[in-house]
Amino acid sequence: MNVTQKLTEIENRYKTLEGLLSDHQVINDQEKYQKYAKEHSGLAPLISSFRHYQELTKEIDENNSLLRDEDADIRDLAKEELHTLQSRLTEIEQTLMALLLPKDPNDDKNIILEIRAGTGGDEAGLFAGDLFRMYSRYAEIKRFKIEVLSSNPTGVGGFKEVIALIAGNGAYSLFKYESGTHRVQRVPVTESQGRIHTSAVTVAILPEAEDVDVDIKPEEIRVDVFRSSGPGGQSVNTTDSAVRVTHIPTGLVVTCQDEKSQHKNKAKAIKILRARLLDLMNKEQQDKISSDRKTQVGSGDRSERIRTYNYPQSRVTDHRIGLTLYKLESILAGELEELIHPLITHFQAEMLKQEH
Repeated sequence: MNVTQKLTEIENRYKTLEGLLSDHQVINDQEKYQKYAKEHSGLAPLISSFRHYQELTKEIDENNSLLRDEDADIRDLAKEELHTLQSRLTEIEQTLMALLLPKDPNDDKNIILEIRAGTGGDEAGLFAGDLFRMYSRYAEIKRFKIEVLSSNPTGVGGFKEVIALIAGNGAYSLFKYESGTHRVQRVPVTESQGRIHTSAVTVAILPEAEDVDVDIKPEEIRVDVFRSSGPGGQSVNTTDSAVRVTHIPTGLVVTCQDEKSQHKNKAKAIKILRARLLDLMNKEQQDKISSDRKTQVGSGDRSERIRTYNYPQSRVTDHRIGLTLYKLESILAGELEELIHPLITHFQAEMLKQEH
């Protein structure tokens, strides 16, 4: 089946859905209605682009016929118009191909955001805090909800590690390319000589896993409880409310101590564990497809970087796509669109190359 046939079939399905959404029996069955409405809205951008493509090809055919006209002025106008139309057709073809790519099944999911200080001591911890605020503000702009699941603050106002749930439709599709090592170059507050230091922070974006995605059997986990402690080791709780959950088959360990309730800490730990197990399953599947796939998070070493934030030059550079923006302040304030959308476009183009 060629692409036009495939698109025609999808358009027929779209028309069928339009009919179903105006059917009284479907309207009265909310579960069915919601299912069809979601499918209909999911196909809308593709159908809109396909109809635009059809209009353009019709205009190109008409202009091609005018190239044989007796009037030289009409032929010149048609030739000029064809150049513009062909350029627009190329653009819409690229859009269609991107829209036809298999949809990432995790794109609509909530995410588990994990940020860890890498090389750089206290300065890395402070930057981990800066990144957490950046992502939190971006999530707020997108009207997503944020809930801290686990945090390990440093004594100077940063984080050794912070894990949060970001909930909202399409959260994973926007955040998924943020995984990797983020490097910061700046003069630390503690540096009396004014020398620029380089530190690294690792970010992992995991799709939130539902019960149906990952089945954790009670006998597969070991739960240990202990007393919570804050920065510097001082006691922040006088009861054994902190929870450490170990997944015996994989050896994965999750610790939560933010809540005063043992049950809440356990629930949060299980949520994080479920997401990490789903990520592990996804990686194993990807490794079967591509043996050279890079893991999301490295050791936190400065060389394994995806992005650099340079304070003296107010510069942010994404090394994967060679994009540099001199907008450090606004990016750290959560204005990430100019970074995120070029990344989505780049990785879609890479997927298109693999498809052909």
